[in-house]
Amino acid sequence: MFELLTGTGLAASAGLNAYIPLLTVGVLARYTSLIAPPDGWQWISNGWVLAILAGLLAVELVADKVPVVDHVNDVVQTVIRPTAGGLAFGAGSSSETVTVSDPGEFFSSNQWIPIVVGVLIALGVHLLKSTIRPVINTATGGLGAPVASTAEDATSVVMSVVAILLPVLVLVFLVVLVIGGPWLIHRARERRRERKAARAAGYRV
Repeated sequence: MFELLTGTGLAASAGLNAYIPLLTVGVLARYTSLIAPPDGWQWISNGWVLAILAGLLAVELVADKVPVVDHVNDVVQTVIRPTAGGLAFGAGSSSETVTVSDPGEFFSSNQWIPIVVGVLIALGVHLLKSTIRPVINTATGGLGAPVASTAEDATSVVMSVVAILLPVLVLVFLVVLVIGGPWLIHRARERRRERKAARAAGYRV
């Protein structure tokens, strides 16, 4: 159960930011004993891999906070985030962590399953994010982009760490995403309608 929650949390985190969960797993595996990736996943803690992920993360952090550019970035990330989610789920669900001491039995006979599951989870979160962001940008005249992006990055970091250290809390994050996502879309659309109504009233005056 904890393996599933760990993988789910990392995959959902990748749906918000492709590089944060991979970098989190890699850094913790390289410099701490909090997570030990299984054979075949040791590359994730390689120094060169971490450097490349850090560079890509820096680009993502900037691009995702600029209106219009963030939309282009989301289109590109439609492939990258699900892929990262698959890798994060695969690595996380089969790793030994502070809460999982025997991950070998989980998905042991079908190693491709966790990767596919991770891809689907990350894709779902990514599509939710990509749907909400344009509405927020329109409703706020682009001013909401950096705020929303920063909140997403922070959520991705916290979810990645929690997925490894205290995976049961991943359930809380998932509930918030499922309930809060549609509410944010509804609220942002209301604000956009209010802005349009205000502009129309100004023209009539």
